Amino acid sequence: MTTSPEKLPTLSGSVPPVREWARTFAIGICMGSADAVPGVSGGTIALIAGIYGRLIAMINAITPARITTLLRALTPLDGGFDLGGALRVFEEIDGWFGLALVTGVGAAVVLVTRAVHILNESYPTLLFGFFFGLIAASAVVLLRELTVDSAYQIAAGAVGFTIAFVLSGPVEFLESGGLAVIFAAGAVAVSAMILPGISGSLLLVILGQYTFMSDTLSRFIDGLLAVVTGGPIATLVDDAVLVVTFMAGGLVGLFTVSRVVRRALDRNRRATMTFLVALVVGALRAPVQEVGSEVGFSTDVLLAFLAAGLVGSVFLLVLDWYAVDLDLDSV
Repeated sequence: MTTSPEKLPTLSGSVPPVREWARTFAIGICMGSADAVPGVSGGTIALIAGIYGRLIAMINAITPARITTLLRALTPLDGGFDLGGALRVFEEIDGWFGLALVTGVGAAVVLVTRAVHILNESYPTLLFGFFFGLIAASAVVLLRELTVDSAYQIAAGAVGFTIAFVLSGPVEFLESGGLAVIFAAGAVAVSAMILPGISGSLLLVILGQYTFMSDTLSRFIDGLLAVVTGGPIATLVDDAVLVVTFMAGGLVGLFTVSRVVRRALDRNRRATMTFLVALVVGALRAPVQEVGSEVGFSTDVLLAFLAAGLVGSVFLLVLDWYAVDLDLDSV
């Protein structure tokens, strides 16, 4: 008795319905918008939308062996192109879901960073006051769900707070930038996207790269549009190098740093979450530092900062109230 050969998927049979695409894209828009703002987590949005488990499964399914197989199937090797084989691997890694999600996240990040770029130029006090409120309320929400019952957890929290507090201040090697810092910032920021309660943008704020990368991405988009309409390409190159470096760091971080964090959570969940939550608390220094260095605190500036902070806090607390009860033990 002979075994019939495995039936490979076809393109028409593999592509999901438009409605499913639209839903996943919309979730990606929400996740990207959340992760582009310090204090709000795209991972929490994924949890609310009911795709968190699928997201983690997709990331874990993407392995070097599958990527190699996919690329070989799409190149004229081993007897030519193998669309069926490529689609099979693409389905194994839930590629259509990932493609729609990443497209939505990318579109939202571009739009939000554009808004941040404009607000940072015109209203830095209100912008960073709003961020301070988001971060403060996020810390309250996370601390409310955290149980500290060991000296090890206290030590982990102290380390996390110290790291965030020190890096949120003036640090020379971070301020000088460089491609290595941009790469590392991309790695840690993107890896945080899969953690409910921890914002990737918050980590960029801690590393002093948030407004820098927001401005860089906005200039890059402007330069790209100018080139498309016949403008010079020279002004695009420098920003393109920074954006590509950040994205490369993000890809590496998504499949390395994020997995290290997941293993740490599996090994000692409470100590790891205590460390991460302490990062949020320590990061409260960053918006204050930004306003102090850019504008300086007068009475009027302080009142505007606190008012914007109150708006940010209320916004996040309302989101938390209507969204989901975050259980850190289930992360």
